[in-house]
Amino acid sequence: MNERWMMSASCRTVHPDDLFVEGAAQNQAKALCSGCPVKAECLAHALDGRIEHGVWGGMTERERRALLKRRPTVQSWVRLLDAARRQHGGGAAPSKRDCA
Repeated sequence: MNERWMMSASCRTVHPDDLFVEGAAQNQAKALCSGCPVKAECLAHALDGRIEHGVWGGMTERERRALLKRRPTVQSWVRLLDAARRQHGGGAAPSKRDCA
């Protein structure tokens, strides 16, 4: 898997412990994702890899589990999110509504 996107992540300089938190601290971790240029790639990586812990792409593990449950037939989130981005003008990453 190509993970060059990680070099552009807004959280690349944050200590990993700040992203693998529980409870209300997850909101602070999610705030780091706001405006991140690779938010969609990060989310797709976590969904495709079934990563169970931490905040990835602006979603907690609970939110990702719910999304996976709603969309059990998706085989590649990378392809789905890339297609949604192209369909919606190629600029901003798709919203949760586009992915659900």
